[in-house]
Amino acid sequence: PPTAALAAALVTATAAGQQSPQPQDKAPDPALTFHAPPVPLPANAITEASPGFLGPRRDGHSRETQLDHTFDLNGPPLVWERERGESYAPPVISGDVLIYTHSESETLHVDGIEPTTGRLLWRRSRPFDYEPRYIRNKGPRATPMIDGNSVYVLGVDNTLASYELSTGKPLWQRDLRKEHGAQDDFFGAVASPLPVGDTLILNIGAAGGPSIVALAKKDGELVWGVESKWGASCASPVLATIGGKPRLLVMAGGESRPAVGGLLVLDPATGAEQFRYPFRSRTYESVLGSSPVVGGETVLVTAGYNTGTAAVRLGPQPGEEAAGESPAWSEAWTLREPGCEFQNPVFADGLFHLVDGLSSRVGAIVALEPTTGETAARTSLTWTETVHLRGSEPRERSSSIGQASLLAIDGALLVLGDNGHLLWVKSDAAGATIEARTKLFFARETWSPPVVHRGLLYVCQNNVDQETGVGPRLLCYDLRAKTE
Repeated sequence: PPTAALAAALVTATAAGQQSPQPQDKAPDPALTFHAPPVPLPANAITEASPGFLGPRRDGHSRETQLDHTFDLNGPPLVWERERGESYAPPVISGDVLIYTHSESETLHVDGIEPTTGRLLWRRSRPFDYEPRYIRNKGPRATPMIDGNSVYVLGVDNTLASYELSTGKPLWQRDLRKEHGAQDDFFGAVASPLPVGDTLILNIGAAGGPSIVALAKKDGELVWGVESKWGASCASPVLATIGGKPRLLVMAGGESRPAVGGLLVLDPATGAEQFRYPFRSRTYESVLGSSPVVGGETVLVTAGYNTGTAAVRLGPQPGEEAAGESPAWSEAWTLREPGCEFQNPVFADGLFHLVDGLSSRVGAIVALEPTTGETAARTSLTWTETVHLRGSEPRERSSSIGQASLLAIDGALLVLGDNGHLLWVKSDAAGATIEARTKLFFARETWSPPVVHRGLLYVCQNNVDQETGVGPRLLCYDLRAKTE
């Protein structure tokens, strides 16, 4: 980037209360294009780190405030962009380091990046061996996890590695295929590691067990392993407090004949099983891609492949009296539709909100009542826009959010459509309304959830832009509210 632009960004970062990175005497980074520094972070803005998949609590929520909800079709200002390799994993951020993983020519890159300027702080790379079966993109797929000054990265080849966040120093590496019999299943390793106490929880799906393991953070040694009937899924495990106790919620079920799997509720300290809920398509070539979502004492699960959505609950059903001293788990309700193939619903303002991902119904935001599963509202978000595909004349086409990602933030839903559209949406029992809409780019497979940190929005373009021909990028936008 130009020296003046980088200097301006460093000044802005300092004014926003961030630790200013120290410029280094090195050649310009050819992968980085710096556009313009962001506006100062509002003094009363609330910010928080986004250290792992779906944010700090793995629930699709962020407590960030003072964001700009008023962008027009030109979108929020672009701060910087980085060219990158193949990946479906979103970035994670803590403090002054953003971690991004991507691959090029059988090499996995783990990049430590300065969040405000896009400057590469460090890179660690390793070769990997994985041949995709259903999609050409070789990943990685699992989102990295930052815990303190450690970063945990699970490659698509089931190799787990730990690095020092501040420097990128390698700490340890484990081959989960060789050590524990981890299975690649349909799409390789997809689920993100979950830190619980001094351990990392992973669903590795070893044939005959263990399917779910707790590994020591300090060295990757096995602490406990459980489950032999259901394999690894593409959904990341979740830790939640239900009934006043911590519960480990794992969607399990990989490549098997017949196709089996569903929700496991485990003791996070020992892996002891508390409840098992079968929930899986009968189709052999099917996966569980959406993580469990908690709303009060209710846990929602959802899947594609003609599976639908269901909920389980700890304790008596509404109108029933508690029997005995120990509450029991039971099915609360089940629906054939809507359903999500891999998107993750969110629970906000007393409702479950999800983007319907079932064939022929894609592109609608559905609000479900948690007690009964009744549809409070269903809104198809569609519009007409002009597209300029390369080599073709401009034409009008109908567009929608497709299989979009949701982030509950600043009193609304930030929606990233699967072709690169960005929307602010209000969703409640009366329906969903669009506050603002733009097209950041026009590229398929925009499946990585958006990330917001210190008022800056990070978006992954995972495919070639069909209008401009620009390849995959990691982009940073200024979403900070403008102040006088």
